[in-house]
Amino acid sequence: MSQQEKPAPPIQNERRNIWADLRPRLLSALVLVSLAVGALYVGSYLFALIVGVAFAGAYREWETMVTRAPLKPVGVVLIGLVGVSAIAFPAFGILGLALVIAMACGIAVAFGGEGVWWRAFGLIFFGLVIMAALALRGTGPVGMVAGIYLGIVVWTTDSAAFFTGRQIGGEKLAPDISPSKTWSGALGGLALGTTCGTIAWFFISPSAWWIGLVLSAIVSLFGQLGDLSESAIKRHFRIKDSGDIIPGHGGLMDRLDSLTFGVLFVFVLGLIHADLAHVAAGLLYW
Repeated sequence: MSQQEKPAPPIQNERRNIWADLRPRLLSALVLVSLAVGALYVGSYLFALIVGVAFAGAYREWETMVTRAPLKPVGVVLIGLVGVSAIAFPAFGILGLALVIAMACGIAVAFGGEGVWWRAFGLIFFGLVIMAALALRGTGPVGMVAGIYLGIVVWTTDSAAFFTGRQIGGEKLAPDISPSKTWSGALGGLALGTTCGTIAWFFISPSAWWIGLVLSAIVSLFGQLGDLSESAIKRHFRIKDSGDIIPGHGGLMDRLDSLTFGVLFVFVLGLIHADLAHVAAGLLYW
């Protein structure tokens, strides 16, 4: 007669459960990174199309969140205009993008309803992020390099915060905003994001390494601030995830939140240091 298997200890079960989503997270991340790098390499309208689709999908989640209702025809129109705004940038420049976003805001306000000002805020914010991402990529190879640098800092920060927070745990970073985030995760993300960003900077920029160190630390912090800001908005609307389109990651907003503040920061910095046509050079060459 065979002995019955003893149940696994509670701690072992708990540890196994917290890593249950690791496989889909890694597979999804591999697909997303490959798509992003490929689009950065090609640039031009393909990159604009990928950015437009990504942020149109993110705005879809925003639309249903702030209106607290299923998607309606006016929401579909607004989603479409967010996507079109990205294509308008390489075709007509900032003015083209601004006009499309202004049209979307006018439609949102005209139709009114619950969350109208949240709608308008989302349209303006996503429009600014799209503009920053496309201006950073620009038309030359330096834009591709700048985009890869930004991605390295943001995504290594995200990954390190995720793994460090789950493995070490400890005191909560902002329990009223995001109960799952810990100080250990935030510090681990800052450490690895800054380190990887500085190493990347050493190889891609002729400027002093310490500039890369400072910028990587700031971008890493802005990435985590973007993540916390999205968590605060989701908490305001009482939802856990913005969506479930990406296995292991949740919605597009959940995946893009860290990138938004980071790309806005490097855009403003590059713009101040150079000009609108050379944002990437303004970021990398000091």
